[in-house]
Amino acid sequence: MPSPFDQSSYQVRFDWGADGLARLAPAGIVIVVDVLRFSSTLADAVAAGQRVTLESAVSWSTNGAAVASAASAAAGPDARPATVLIGGIRNAAATARAVLDVQERQGARASVSIIAAGELASTGELRFAVEDQLGAGAIIAALCDLGIDHSSPEAAAAAEAFRALRPGMRHMLVGSGSGRELVAGVASTARMEAAGVRPATTAEAAELDAVDTAAVLRDGVFERFS
Repeated sequence: MPSPFDQSSYQVRFDWGADGLARLAPAGIVIVVDVLRFSSTLADAVAAGQRVTLESAVSWSTNGAAVASAASAAAGPDARPATVLIGGIRNAAATARAVLDVQERQGARASVSIIAAGELASTGELRFAVEDQLGAGAIIAALCDLGIDHSSPEAAAAAEAFRALRPGMRHMLVGSGSGRELVAGVASTARMEAAGVRPATTAEAAELDAVDTAAVLRDGVFERFS
């Protein structure tokens, strides 16, 4: 019997972390959202022509890259691997267009799971992250604009939160716990720089559609979607 939490009756679904990915019904497309800073940093990197290995990303992103890794190992509804995209506020529209492209190529409606990475507390428990809620909402809203709007209540709520708070996006991210933590300094900054990747700033992460490129995970490498 299907779980009441799998959101399988909806095309567009939304949940949190690797556990949320497992809760949702298998999807043909999984979009991982880790706005501060995995998603935003990757958007810039692939737009500049960089290819980032999953192994490298896992070394500097304990949340987003880990969820992407889990998504790449999960089978879709037809037992084939899901298409794994990485998105956020910075490339929301481009990510939504990539979903539409995948759907048109397969000639059938694509099921889409949007997974907010959240933050890991010191206890190892997943903590709500407002920036990931808004990043997921930005992508869901962009999907709705393209006509991919059969969204679960969870997904619809995230989209409406984004629409309502869009005018104050930069303030929301800078004032969030994750934004303040980055100002104080985190170890992942040095790890990103050592890997040859420039970390996106909090202000950059809040810029809606500043990057016209979607990021996809293919054969263990993050690259420009095409």
